[in-house]
Amino acid sequence: MGASLPDFSYETATQAQGFAYVVGVDEVGRGPLAGPVTACAVRLDPGRIPKGLRDSKVLTANQRERLHDEILAVGEVAIAHASVAEIDSLNILRASHLAMERAIGALGADHALIDGNMIPRGLACRATPIVKGDALCLSIAAASIVAKVTRDRIMVDLAQQHPGYGWETNAGYPTPAHLEALLNLGVTAWHRRSFRPVYNILYQGVSVSC
Repeated sequence: MGASLPDFSYETATQAQGFAYVVGVDEVGRGPLAGPVTACAVRLDPGRIPKGLRDSKVLTANQRERLHDEILAVGEVAIAHASVAEIDSLNILRASHLAMERAIGALGADHALIDGNMIPRGLACRATPIVKGDALCLSIAAASIVAKVTRDRIMVDLAQQHPGYGWETNAGYPTPAHLEALLNLGVTAWHRRSFRPVYNILYQGVSVSC
């Protein structure tokens, strides 16, 4: 599409400042009505970067699956989640940051390159936010792929336990079919009660819409 590809320049520049263990971090799952929010931290070996690595949003499902497996084979990877209960208790932004903090902490990084414009307040290391980082930074792109594949697989598994909501295809996002299923089938334990369509059904007795 003419867009530039992510590269390793952010990692190289950060290491040049004296940080030895640099990871890229991304999360997925802020928008869905159901399921956890998932974060991933990845440390890549610049000599073993999978071919075709880029922002997960521009890849096909098959490409993401292939790259997911390659990233796990050649990189150091940590995956973490914040639960539905934590999302409802903390709010989705804080819960997504908590998942990031957990993933970064699991690798013991000394510097994190984080997708977005905010740094989670509970980090135990230095960090640099990078807007649209998944399209610019290879480590963040890798994290975006692993996080998405991991969460999509979780939602497919949950769809088998709770059929009818379409989680195997919508990953919990508020599609028309998911909203209709909420009305017809009710709210599950995996639905985020703090999110308006779910809250309205439970506490307001009103219908939901896109």
